[in-house]
Amino acid sequence: MYRPASRTRDIAPFHVMELLSRARALEAAGRDIVHMEVGEPDFPTPDPILRAGHAALDERRTFYTAALGLPELRQAITDFYASRYGLAVPASRIVVTAGASGALNLALACLCEPGREWLVSDPGYPCNRHFVRSFEGVPKAVAVGPDSNFQPTPESLATHWTARTDGLLVASPANPTGTTLSAPEIAALRQFVVGRGGHLIVDEIYHGLSYEADCPTALAAGDDLWVVQSFSKYFQMTGWRLGWLVVPEPYRRDVEKLAQNFFIAPSTPAQYAALAAFHPETLALLEARRDEFRRRRDYLAPALEALGFRVAARPQGAFYLYCDCSALAADSFTLATRLLEEAGVAATPGLDFGSYQPEKHIRFAYTTAIARLEEAVRRLASFRHL
Repeated sequence: MYRPASRTRDIAPFHVMELLSRARALEAAGRDIVHMEVGEPDFPTPDPILRAGHAALDERRTFYTAALGLPELRQAITDFYASRYGLAVPASRIVVTAGASGALNLALACLCEPGREWLVSDPGYPCNRHFVRSFEGVPKAVAVGPDSNFQPTPESLATHWTARTDGLLVASPANPTGTTLSAPEIAALRQFVVGRGGHLIVDEIYHGLSYEADCPTALAAGDDLWVVQSFSKYFQMTGWRLGWLVVPEPYRRDVEKLAQNFFIAPSTPAQYAALAAFHPETLALLEARRDEFRRRRDYLAPALEALGFRVAARPQGAFYLYCDCSALAADSFTLATRLLEEAGVAATPGLDFGSYQPEKHIRFAYTTAIARLEEAVRRLASFRHL
């Protein structure tokens, strides 16, 4: 009587996680693997956050919070928007969630209608299209490439938007390319989408990890769009599973009801720990780590290009290099498999990020120390001559 819901047929596996499983198996067998596949910072959670989490446990703060999150944490996020961006975002619009994935699920559960279309960037974060499908929406890919810095434009949206389209989901900085949207570009996307009666969701989970200039938040463009954020990337709290969603005020109660039913509440110890994420001591440490990510990018990009990979878009944020590997291999999935099995280097094939030229691209995450990146480059150089 195996009979899963039909939507599961449209949910592709997350290939990077399957590659990670294979890499772990090789390590268990004694192989040394350089991990450049998963988008997880290698830095541990900062000590002030750990201390705050320990204190919450010692004080037995383990009961449910409100579904929207601790009032103190929602206010701390409001204060962060004021200090970092000079922007007044009322705490009433902030919903603390079980990671950015929880935030995306809440937003799309609130907005998706069966059979209605949502535009998503291709290449883009693979789960986005699956979240849309899970709520019976129809994900519609918008191919993006170097000519638009791997970001959608009003012109590209105009060729895809139909009477069945309800919204756009976009990311800045983006995964897998690390490219960003400027304030005027965000404003232009918002004007296009809102002008057609649609919804705009902006994924900002890599904010803080930008290298030439701080990314503008989409919230400055208007109070009628949705912003997803996370404590995982910049704040380096991946396993704590905590994020937040900024909701247009009219939708707050709708999202609250969904949160009550989906999750009851976010993790209580994680929320108390996250209160320390905005302390000056923590932010100083995070800024030093951002500088280290910049150093890694600036080492790895020319090193890969010297080996024949072409960096398709110089990342302005996040911690990825999305490379055109067509000069080295006909298929990036086969290449990624061979790199793992034969060279001990784990990278993510373009297949994970959409259907627009996935065979030509491979993603390398610079989420490991420069010494390990150097080892990976040595292995890749040797692999080229096998």
